Amino acid sequence: MGTPRPMLVYYSSRSGNTLRFVERLGLPALRIPISPKAAMPDPRAPYVLICPSYADGSGRGAVAKQVIRFLNDPQRRAGIRGVIASGNRNFGSYFACAGDLLARKCNIPVLYRFELAGLDSDIARVRAGLDKFWEMECSTAT
Repeated sequence: MGTPRPMLVYYSSRSGNTLRFVERLGLPALRIPISPKAAMPDPRAPYVLICPSYADGSGRGAVAKQVIRFLNDPQRRAGIRGVIASGNRNFGSYFACAGDLLARKCNIPVLYRFELAGLDSDIARVRAGLDKFWEMECSTAT
């Protein structure tokens, strides 16, 4: 059957900004559900996490509880290779800070940061960057 293709895993709140971004990317993706009662996705391939930031004025609560729940499972966490973070520039130094927190916690790189649902230029940069990233990731894995 071959090696499973790398993919995206993402969380999007009811605002749908991250969902719209991922849909525009047009890449294979699994969604972490909003509801804590819903089943978590089970990625069978390495993935990049796309995660919005929700920090308060002191940086607390930046990572959504559902993302934390998803990553608390060692098997799911083992597949993460990088993070792309979103946020709102109105939050100043806490813009897209969930990416920095997850990078430190999971020992992965922050690959990109975008605002709200992203611009067309963000989509183009992320597509090109992911192509390069997965090419490098695959060449170092063999």
